[in-house]
Amino acid sequence: MSINSEHETAANLQIGPTDRGMVRIYLEGDGLDLPMDFDPDEAEEIAEELRAAADAARQIQAETGSGKSPKKKK
Repeated sequence: MSINSEHETAANLQIGPTDRGMVRIYLEGDGLDLPMDFDPDEAEEIAEELRAAADAARQIQAETGSGKSPKKKK
């Protein structure tokens, strides 16, 4: 499966700190139980990558006229 492949798999995503000072991204779905722990610096790098991907996706939407209209920032 690639990043552009669509599918109907549903999963729950939780993100939060652990009692050991790590940041956990936890995925849970049908037959899936995946906790991933990152130190705070790694978590910030992931957050930056997510922001960059969101910006790129917005640019693609603007160029193609596709996707949902952008949400207003609070």
